[in-house]
Amino acid sequence: MKTTLFTLAGATTLLLVSCENPADNSTEATVSEAKEVSTAAATGQKWSFTDNSAITFVGSKVTGSHEGGFKEFSGHFYVDGDTLSASGHEVVIDMTSTFADDPKLQGHLISADFFNVEAIPTSTFTVTALEAKTGAKGETHLLTGNFNFHGVTKSIDIPVTVTQSAESINLKADFFINRFDFDVKYPGMQDDLINEEVVIRFDLNAKPTATEG
Repeated sequence: MKTTLFTLAGATTLLLVSCENPADNSTEATVSEAKEVSTAAATGQKWSFTDNSAITFVGSKVTGSHEGGFKEFSGHFYVDGDTLSASGHEVVIDMTSTFADDPKLQGHLISADFFNVEAIPTSTFTVTALEAKTGAKGETHLLTGNFNFHGVTKSIDIPVTVTQSAESINLKADFFINRFDFDVKYPGMQDDLINEEVVIRFDLNAKPTATEG
């Protein structure tokens, strides 16, 4: 009887762990209609992303979670004096560079069921506002930008942490979106449904862009 009880308890614990949604430990992005992007020239000096930057994601389903990300992306910040400019920052993601912790999943993610990279090979994040604001987890700023993903553009507000020195800038974010907002609606198997929430993490490092001369 004790063996049976311990087995049941262990199975229950395993089930609870496998069903945990990673989004529960992240911050929900505020999603709204896309904002107008200023056509005025960005102010300040351009700082480009370095090779040690990363954009990753975590998706989950009934039986567990998977991690992935993008191998190829580019972008920049603008620095005015000793602070980040209010706008002008951009991230461009090559969706064909999607990777995952499981090769079979990687192939499925780039298919029409999910990212449909053959038809939509690029995603962008264009910053429309940056406000110094302390977040619930100690973040330093509130970032607003138009996220164009899977052919859908929405404005999202996310708390970010900015660390800056004379030589480098680092911006970190840990947030989640509802994939249905971006028309990614593949449900998964009937007995292993995929959660709607997807965690996205930015770890963006930038240095002053070399000027030609």
